[in-house]
Amino acid sequence: MIMILAIALIMTIVGLILGLLLKGIDRKIAAYFQSRIGPPLLQPVYDIIKLMYKQTIIPVTAVRWLFSSAPVIALASSALLLLYITIPYIFYIFEINTTLQGDLIVVLYCILIPSIAMVTGAFSSGSPYAAIGAQREMVILMSIELPIAVVIISVAWHAADSMADPFAISSLFEYPLWHNAGAFGVLGGILLFFAMVLVLPAEMSRVPFDQAEAETELAEGISVEYSGKLLAFILLTDAFKALALSMLVVILFFPYTLSQLFGISFQMYGHTLTPFVEIVFLLFKIIVIYSFGITFIRVVMARLKISQVARFFLFAITAISIIGLILIMLDPNMRII
Repeated sequence: MIMILAIALIMTIVGLILGLLLKGIDRKIAAYFQSRIGPPLLQPVYDIIKLMYKQTIIPVTAVRWLFSSAPVIALASSALLLLYITIPYIFYIFEINTTLQGDLIVVLYCILIPSIAMVTGAFSSGSPYAAIGAQREMVILMSIELPIAVVIISVAWHAADSMADPFAISSLFEYPLWHNAGAFGVLGGILLFFAMVLVLPAEMSRVPFDQAEAETELAEGISVEYSGKLLAFILLTDAFKALALSMLVVILFFPYTLSQLFGISFQMYGHTLTPFVEIVFLLFKIIVIYSFGITFIRVVMARLKISQVARFFLFAITAISIIGLILIMLDPNMRII
């Protein structure tokens, strides 16, 4: 238990730093695509430090305790989401025996909590802009949960014959989605990956799915009344979610390690460095997924209308994810005996 708590504390600190750096990399890549220099890589860190010294103003129309507690709950739940996804993978890399296998159903619920907390805080602020942003956020949440659920069910179905708990995150390390995949399985996996990549910017409220904030329309909408430390907590929540959701996509579709792919290990002076190299490889995959799923999409697309977003996810992306599930079920090679 002490070891788990120590690892959780270390992962929280490291995850916070990596999440902020990931946002800095996102800004730099976007600036490159737009022929700009862009802000410094550590600009997200500077923003947090600056906000921590700013005054926190609570509107007189707000429900004070609810308005103040919402960012704290969002931050704590997003950090918990990151830990719940990360710890099983870290234990697997370092070959630590543990009963903490993770559960994809719990992950599905944990993804909702930060957004629900922020919606609650926005409604309690008394601001009409925040209320409109909260309504839009609820529409987006209801639209994207079904595709995520279909992806999780597809991954669990693939491992159902080989694992006692097919929804365990640890099962993905031994039996990835592409394991024994035939033509139907590969095509189905590609469709599921495509659906999940498009869900990623919606979960992060990034263009073209940033209707809940929409600076030019709602003046930051859902977070318009937040300032000081509470606004810093919201930005930290965003950093944790960015890292956690990107890692979730990696674990669902590309959990392979260098040892699995190439059968290689790394040694120096008689000490193994393989786990640390695997962590660097994991971070590389996370950066690639985030850059493609969020940065590239927000650079090449403009904001959609909220009605377009709802139709896009409820019909198009849900249909794509269901077709992916059906193709995986039809692939005779995907059932592991």
